Amino acid sequence: MRAELVRVGLHQVDIKVVTEQGEMHVLQWRRNLLWDEVLLDGKRQGHSGGFGREKCYGLVFGKRADGTGGTKVMLLLDPATSYGNWGNPHQQLSGVRLETADGPIVAFGTLDPKNLQKPATFADWMKKSMGMEWGDERRPH
Repeated sequence: MRAELVRVGLHQVDIKVVTEQGEMHVLQWRRNLLWDEVLLDGKRQGHSGGFGREKCYGLVFGKRADGTGGTKVMLLLDPATSYGNWGNPHQQLSGVRLETADGPIVAFGTLDPKNLQKPATFADWMKKSMGMEWGDERRPH
């Protein structure tokens, strides 16, 4: 199974999922005023309402009619945003992750496994935390 992020916005996420059989599906997350919902190929698979909404959803691709088989996936969302930038039309969720038992198949932002790794050097820390380049490889001093 492979996946690709198509759109990540403040109130919507679209993910293209291709199964081992070559079938393409569209997995969507939508945030409405009073509820969130997860859609697969336009059909609601899960929803969560209220102020403490779900951030983790489980789905099964390719399940047989008797309920057996299929590939289980977990959709994780980090809906936090930067509060100092509400007027920006390009504001988006902080993180998205779609994962199988083998590991993540697509990850973005705060839920990307690379973001959890500690920097190896001071230069890496400066670049990660402040966006600054420290030194030049051609001129290290």
